[in-house]
Amino acid sequence: MGIVKISDELHEEIRKASAVMVRSINAQAEYWMKMGMLAEANPSMSFTQIVNEEMKRANVETRQIVGG
Repeated sequence: MGIVKISDELHEEIRKASAVMVRSINAQAEYWMKMGMLAEANPSMSFTQIVNEEMKRANVETRQIVGG
């Protein structure tokens, strides 16, 4: 495990996003880094497509839930 130096401004944005997404600050930063890496590696895919592919790889059932 290493240390990543980021600006105070970015840290504050990560802190705010982590509260909304119910993740730790470190987990939020890791999520953004992973998604950024996947987006760079797959430039023709949308964010939703990337998330769906990751869910499939984890064997998560991704069907639409309809309330009623």
